[in-house]
Amino acid sequence: MRKPLAIFLIILVHGLTLAQTERARKSPSLMFNHVTVIDMTGGPSKPDMTVVVVGNRIAAIGKTGKIREPRNAFVIDAKGKYLIPGLWDMHVHVFHYRLPLPPDEYKFPLFIANGVTGVREMWTKPDKMDYVKLWRKQFYEQPGTVPRFVAVGTLVDGPPVTWKNSDSVSTADEARLMVDKLKAGGVDFVKVYNNLSREAYFAIADEAKKQHIPFAGHVPFRILLREATNAGQQSVEHLTGILKQDCPTLDLIAKKEFPNGVPKDLADRPFIEQAMELCDEKRAFAFFQELAKNDTWEVPTFPVRTREVATANSLEEDTRLKYIPAEERDSWKKFSSRNNSRTPDQTSAVQREMQRALELVKWMHRAGVEFMAGTDVGNEYIYPGFSLHDDLAMFVKAGFTPLEALQTATRNPAKFLGMLDSLGTIEEGKFADLVLLEANPLEDIRNTRRINAVVVNGSYLPKATLQKMLTEAELNVSKR
Repeated sequence: MRKPLAIFLIILVHGLTLAQTERARKSPSLMFNHVTVIDMTGGPSKPDMTVVVVGNRIAAIGKTGKIREPRNAFVIDAKGKYLIPGLWDMHVHVFHYRLPLPPDEYKFPLFIANGVTGVREMWTKPDKMDYVKLWRKQFYEQPGTVPRFVAVGTLVDGPPVTWKNSDSVSTADEARLMVDKLKAGGVDFVKVYNNLSREAYFAIADEAKKQHIPFAGHVPFRILLREATNAGQQSVEHLTGILKQDCPTLDLIAKKEFPNGVPKDLADRPFIEQAMELCDEKRAFAFFQELAKNDTWEVPTFPVRTREVATANSLEEDTRLKYIPAEERDSWKKFSSRNNSRTPDQTSAVQREMQRALELVKWMHRAGVEFMAGTDVGNEYIYPGFSLHDDLAMFVKAGFTPLEALQTATRNPAKFLGMLDSLGTIEEGKFADLVLLEANPLEDIRNTRRINAVVVNGSYLPKATLQKMLTEAELNVSKR
């Protein structure tokens, strides 16, 4: 009798959950009572609050008992829970240009179930903008199925291209034409990459300014970070331009990137001077103040680095692999095998680089440089949605307070995107992208994983619905 009863109870709970979700969806408003609001404006947490959502906007915030309940509102008793803005992952790859796979739509429920309500896609060819437009339409027509999308243009590299299918420009004229093409294609940013020549890089910077389109990405090997910030590069990904310096030896570029030796035009005096400057905390602090003054943002993408220091066993035994298609999982094994075959010296070098990244982020943060969370989803052993929480924990490890770490995924992306008037904090009039947590993330940043509900553009998704999304995502992946 026990098994039929258990099945009956599961069906009953599932039915009640669906009914609750449907009732919330049809209600014209939501009302969170007795919730602690962490609004991300920088002020203290606000306990025992009521937050009212009407349509897709936050309509009212006030002490519980002081706010009138809207007619036909769906009321959530959020006592003991914490409300934060929806999270952003500011460095993802939804399109697969390295594997013969279609756009990775299976990632969307994983983002949402982890409270990631917005993403910045970092390699969007103009011919793929039709997908982005459809997803943006889906965001409003099928609320809670996809995150908000910001699309960064195709990866613009110089010869030889770093990745197959990259776009390459050699001259200033080609660079300007590429910016024009990307602007016409409707992308939100131009992305610069490793092997751009100085001529092409500065032409992109100049043309982007003329075309009123931001440019972001890597600091190319031939460009100094100081030159990039002065040229107006809006964000720097992965700490490029500063990390590949081993301070004891001033090795400028990692040997794995240049097995035949560092090109002569890189090993000149300006690069040596920058390396020496960044190896001295006081001089580095003054340099980083320039980045802050120029409003150059950093996206360290910590998960890219933490996987580098992980053992092959820990990577291959990660329970989150069940959400990744088999073809993709199989391609990832080359990465873990490489980790496993490292010599002790290579392992030590990778660990030093990880510590150096934490140190530089700490110095930049103290100097006033602004940061955004980003995972580089699309690369091996980085998981949609899940890895963002790992990234936030690494910011705390780098010296951020839990509030400051949370701001890298909430307020800061909204500010960077020029959307702070409508997103990024919990304030009246803003879009209702919200995450309800079961424990205080300011006490332990790992509590961002303890999600009770997500609100995407006003659509309420309770915990059971989020779990159902994960279960279905696992099932769909297993069928691929």
